[in-house]
Amino acid sequence: MPTTTTPPKFPFARPRAAEPAIEYAILRAREPVSKVELWDGSHAWLVVKHRDICSVLTDERLSKERNRPGFPELSAGGKEAAKNKPTFVDMDPPKHMEQRSMIAPLFTQQHIDSMRPQIQNTVDSLLNEMIEAGGEPPVDVAEKFALPVASYYAAIRANGSATATEASLANQALLDYLAKLVDKKIQTPENDLISKLVLEQLKPGHIEKPDVVQMAFLMLVAGNATMVNMINLGIVTLLQHPGQLKDLKRDPKLSPAFVEELCRYHTASALATKRVAKVDIELGGKIIKAGEGIIAATQSGNRDGDVFPRPDVFDLHRKRGSEQALGYGYGPHQCIAEWLARAELEIVFATIFQKLPNLKLAIPFDKISYSPPTKDVGITTLPVVF
Repeated sequence: MPTTTTPPKFPFARPRAAEPAIEYAILRAREPVSKVELWDGSHAWLVVKHRDICSVLTDERLSKERNRPGFPELSAGGKEAAKNKPTFVDMDPPKHMEQRSMIAPLFTQQHIDSMRPQIQNTVDSLLNEMIEAGGEPPVDVAEKFALPVASYYAAIRANGSATATEASLANQALLDYLAKLVDKKIQTPENDLISKLVLEQLKPGHIEKPDVVQMAFLMLVAGNATMVNMINLGIVTLLQHPGQLKDLKRDPKLSPAFVEELCRYHTASALATKRVAKVDIELGGKIIKAGEGIIAATQSGNRDGDVFPRPDVFDLHRKRGSEQALGYGYGPHQCIAEWLARAELEIVFATIFQKLPNLKLAIPFDKISYSPPTKDVGITTLPVVF
């Protein structure tokens, strides 16, 4: 008698702390393209090998449009959010590139490099405030440093006020706030992303006001939680690897290499890379039919031993070739703010242990407050002394 096995439930749970789910390693070895069951009982394909993930993320026969039947949402909240007016991150060609190119000049490597002195100044100011307040009793570095670093750049993107950050706790409140901000920029444009969209896209009639609001929302919110988590994870990872921390303290110019390895080792936004097939395709010896969802497990791809030798070892001195880690995604939808994220993280880690050389955790490693095991890896609070 033939037997059918029920696909495993996804997302998988991390076994402890920030370690990736063990199911990924098992599937990489045994079945790189396989079915999983989602929260609502629906099934999707899970892709876990680096080469297959890169294939998925560059295949125009697969769609990023969340309102297509079969698109794999990972929660009821995700299904509800899919009904919202989409931004370019959830569009296919040619619309995707049309909208993305409207803001791309603000995120070029050249433009971000010109902002580095400003970023450095912010990082220095926040650390100086911590030093003035004193390192005893314990201070939450997530609240006093990581969150303000991320939020400050959110404010720059809108040139608004702290209200934007406060309002981000409630999406609708933030959308309402941004709609008013767009009205303000229509009357009085300034030197910021929203004004650029108003002057170059809204006024000539290329897009409508709701498009500006949604794009501003995306730029404000998209990277904030990820940036906070990566700063916190980076601090913990260095404290767990004292030899490499010593190297970085001695030579802060190692910061870019550290950030590169950090974004391979900890994939902080690992559950957002999803597609649905527009036509039947073959991948890894399996036929994926039109209307079937695909989840590209970038966290698994970043631990693929065929691409990264000793993948579960953190090594800021890792020799890298032309292969690309998937921390910022891959292909046409690769994170538009990658250079901003890199610049922020590089400056943070070139600076924090110079200014706070005695920084250490105020709690044991096994008491760190991590995000729930089936969610993207992150650290919510991080008490330290220095």
